[in-house]
Amino acid sequence: MANLPTQAEILEWIRAHPEKSSKRDIAKVFGIKGAARIELKKMLKSLQSDGQIEQRKRRFNDPDILPPVSVLQMLGPDDQGDLFAVPLEWQGAGILPQILMNLRLGEPALGKGDRVLARVEAVEGEAYQYSGKLIRQIGTNPQRILGIYRADAEGGRIVPVDKGESKDWLVPREGGGDAKDGELVEAEQLGPKGGLGLPRARIVERLGDPSAPRAVSLIAIYQHGIPDNFPDVVVAQANDAKPAEMGSRTDLTDLPLITIDPADARDHDDACCALEDADPKNLGGFLLWVAIADVAHYVTSGSALDAEARRRGNSTYFPDRVVPMLPDQLSGDLCSLHEGVVRPCIAVEMKLSLCGEKISHRFVRGMMRSLASLSYEEAQDAIDGAPSKRAAPLLEPVLQPLFAAYKVLKRAREARQPLALDLPERKIALSDDGKVASINFKDRLDAHRLIEECMVLANVAAAETLIAKKQPLLFRVHEEPSPEKLDSLRETAKSVGLVLAKGQVLQTRHLNQLLDAAAGRDEAELINISTLRSMTQAYYSPQNMSHFGLALQNYAHFTSPIRRYADLLVHRALILAHVWDDDGLSSKDVEMLDETAKQISDTERRSMVAERDTTDRYLASFMSERVGNEFKGRVSGIARFGVFVKLDETGADGLVPK
Repeated sequence: MANLPTQAEILEWIRAHPEKSSKRDIAKVFGIKGAARIELKKMLKSLQSDGQIEQRKRRFNDPDILPPVSVLQMLGPDDQGDLFAVPLEWQGAGILPQILMNLRLGEPALGKGDRVLARVEAVEGEAYQYSGKLIRQIGTNPQRILGIYRADAEGGRIVPVDKGESKDWLVPREGGGDAKDGELVEAEQLGPKGGLGLPRARIVERLGDPSAPRAVSLIAIYQHGIPDNFPDVVVAQANDAKPAEMGSRTDLTDLPLITIDPADARDHDDACCALEDADPKNLGGFLLWVAIADVAHYVTSGSALDAEARRRGNSTYFPDRVVPMLPDQLSGDLCSLHEGVVRPCIAVEMKLSLCGEKISHRFVRGMMRSLASLSYEEAQDAIDGAPSKRAAPLLEPVLQPLFAAYKVLKRAREARQPLALDLPERKIALSDDGKVASINFKDRLDAHRLIEECMVLANVAAAETLIAKKQPLLFRVHEEPSPEKLDSLRETAKSVGLVLAKGQVLQTRHLNQLLDAAAGRDEAELINISTLRSMTQAYYSPQNMSHFGLALQNYAHFTSPIRRYADLLVHRALILAHVWDDDGLSSKDVEMLDETAKQISDTERRSMVAERDTTDRYLASFMSERVGNEFKGRVSGIARFGVFVKLDETGADGLVPK
């Protein structure tokens, strides 16, 4: 047809006018009408199949030329301080073009890895190929995938390790980096979500052998669907947060509060101190203070931060990493009760008798300053007569009163008789290269028990206050064992010559009598494990059905709002009940309590399974390097096909086939 342009003319127009390169634009400029449009469509398809042009959102472009508006990724400044970027998607056959970014005064500071939408223009006679002007900064948290890389002639595919991810991800040749076939890789999606076909990705990190220790926790995170990448709006809200001010808060900065946590803890959400009670009517008693990070000040109901925290439900802990409930700006900084830094808190003062009974309590919303952040071992060494240089000044004024208060709390605990299982917890130590260096059992110190008792009592005080004020809340519920599970426990006890009596209303002291009878015997671990298995799982509920294991009628989680969403809701309930401010429990929070209780009970179980799977994989990796070695162990179960054995040294379980 006489009015059709040649392919060369079409290519020349597209290169000169990339912003007007749709089929409609081309037809208009060349005066193509009617049936001739069909021929134009065929010509464009031919150019596309030959790789001379590509179609982007209904526009045809030369793949070796960037469109005038492109998505770029920042490389960071060069030696001269100039900022350069590269296109995030490049289909051209030539080298990856570089774009010099010309930022204007007042535009955001851009760093390596940031993504921007920019207007680009080709330049000549320079080492770089384009100059760019910022339109806007865009998402910094693209969707990521963990999977096994399978190379092919076109680039490759990623087979996700997440059971819920049904599609493979395509990796173009330029997006594969140096990844090798069969490697575990982490990749991020190219372009927006949606559309037809498989999602496209580029590999951002090679993780090597999928069976290597370094990959263990990552696989668990993806397999169990634990969210580990915060949406942009959540990160932005966290980054915009400012330190709280004193305002109408109670000034608690003179209290000798300290935090006692694991040595590797990054966040500190609880602090405590004890003062001898000067009341002559309470000789030998104490005033015990427990101060908890005021997360509700930063994570308000209905915000993006709140929605994400609820979705996660809790933080998840692995030997080599933590998947936090809140972004690090909050969990590791503004909400964390760091040593020597003034931080907002919700605190409870509890008056203890000489027998450890809580006589009274009161809550305040305040500002505190932690005198020190000690580890459990550091606190224990100090009280045992070997204080570190850091702990020595705290021994007499802070640590000794705290441990003295713990002694009276122990009296109340012994009278209450909560379930006293003796199941040592394993600690997996990793080397710098991610391999298992050792597997040991954690020591149970009085310093651990001290903090546990302080937190339990504070949780009780929170529940009692909210019940008294008729304020909706989430309780921590632990129901008593079912009759069927108790019968099974009785049979196990009977098989080793022990007795759990029938015909009585079961109380934890009855189970403790069984555990005490087994202590020191070869069957002690079996009885402890069997008792644990007879228990129901604890969960969250707006209805108060008591806590069987702790032998407490009223119990709610209050002491860990950085890592548990339930605690954040209890904080909001306390704020509303005391009319401290307008950031308390909202009507929407109350309306959703049942739904939230199920959600966070499920996420808690998800984390527990993921953590257990990770521990088992690390154990398997550790033992795989010791094939042929001899270990001491005990029979932990018997089946028709063999016996199960638990090793004394590591706690690893194995099967000896029949």
